Amino acid sequence: MSGGTAPASSRAVQTPTRTAEGKPRHLYEVDVLRILTFACVIGVHTTSHTVAADDVPLNALLGLLHFTRLVFFSLTAFVLVYSYTLRPRPMAQFWPKRFLLVGVPYLAWSFVYVAASWLLSATRRGDVPDLVRTYAEGIVTGVSWYHLYFLLVTMQVYLLLPVIAWLVRRTRGHHVAVQVVTLVVQLVVFAGYKYFPASDAWMQGYQKQFFFSYVFFIVSGAIAADHADAFLRFIRVHRRAVLWGFAGVGALTLGVWALQVGLGQSLYAAGTPLQPIQVIWSSAVFVGFLAIGARWADRRRPGSPLARVVDYGSDRSFGIFLSHPFAIWILLYGDSVLERVVPKPWLTLVTYVLVLVLSVLVTELFRWTPLSVPLTGRPSLASRGQRAARARRREAGARRGAGTRGGVPAAGGSGASDSAVQPGEPVEPVEPDDALVGETDDVGRRPTR
Repeated sequence: MSGGTAPASSRAVQTPTRTAEGKPRHLYEVDVLRILTFACVIGVHTTSHTVAADDVPLNALLGLLHFTRLVFFSLTAFVLVYSYTLRPRPMAQFWPKRFLLVGVPYLAWSFVYVAASWLLSATRRGDVPDLVRTYAEGIVTGVSWYHLYFLLVTMQVYLLLPVIAWLVRRTRGHHVAVQVVTLVVQLVVFAGYKYFPASDAWMQGYQKQFFFSYVFFIVSGAIAADHADAFLRFIRVHRRAVLWGFAGVGALTLGVWALQVGLGQSLYAAGTPLQPIQVIWSSAVFVGFLAIGARWADRRRPGSPLARVVDYGSDRSFGIFLSHPFAIWILLYGDSVLERVVPKPWLTLVTYVLVLVLSVLVTELFRWTPLSVPLTGRPSLASRGQRAARARRREAGARRGAGTRGGVPAAGGSGASDSAVQPGEPVEPVEPDDALVGETDDVGRRPTR
């Protein structure tokens, strides 16, 4: 069943992607998936900067946390194809806005990191041609700082969206075969990266900067979006099995890590992200986190403190991703006081908490300034348009709340999918351009009013 359409006969039944009125439901499970994965991104970078080379538990944890980039590429493809199916929009409209909200932060933060490094270098400071050259090279290669390649690959996925959508449409009825083929390709590619380094020497160390390094995750995310209702219903019905599988594959991943250490690899090298076991592990994390998110979405109480925290975290997560390496840099730069005061392994935990707090504060500050788009990828909360949009949502919520006061529309159907939309959810309207999270709110043609 396609995630973007539903037969008229089923529009009166709540589903994982539709309300009882047949309108697209905000996928709160996706919010949780994003937040959990972003939290693990901070964990990866914090741990890699603070872990001792001989710390077995933390290096093992680091190996487990290296799923983040792969899960994000599945998520990116999922939300793009899902919302594009909901409301197709010409690429001449889609590309400019997406490259504004991702490309501009890419350019801005690339300059921030390059300029900061340039200013702190006693040998390079003042050499303006060096600054310009380094910045230009960083833009082209995604190496201005260690996390910015992710935005470069994301923009490649945006460019390829028409091809990805075409592939999904043309192969309907053969999606399992497509996934098997791309899985084999992915395993072969990662095996070459990990065990046969001479096979990719021609890439000059830029393996992670190209979309084809993540072909299975991009294609599988897109196919999952094409079957969004069935896929999310499966996650709910088989939640227990999904979570047990998640735990089992995690144990397998640790076993492969231990085996590679036993064969002579360093504690860090045994857990690198571009290796075959990460294909299996990252896939398990994607569905495992979605299962956790679905549990949350089914029990979510609109307006509750926890619901507000999750909504807030989803909205700010991209800005936190952009700024958190700068917080790590500040905390651990040079002869760091933090490193002298806090012993290992506690340094990792303390640094993580401080980085999270600093990144949230910085992102919150930027969200209320004219720099919000270049530094957080989201419109400023102080802008007139944002204030008007919030007022409209409050007004619509009040109207719907009044309409459902004293009784809640009954949910049709039975089974796990009945809990996909909570009874109180109608008081939180889903705008046509806000059917998902930030990455998808601009894809598709707005319905005629």
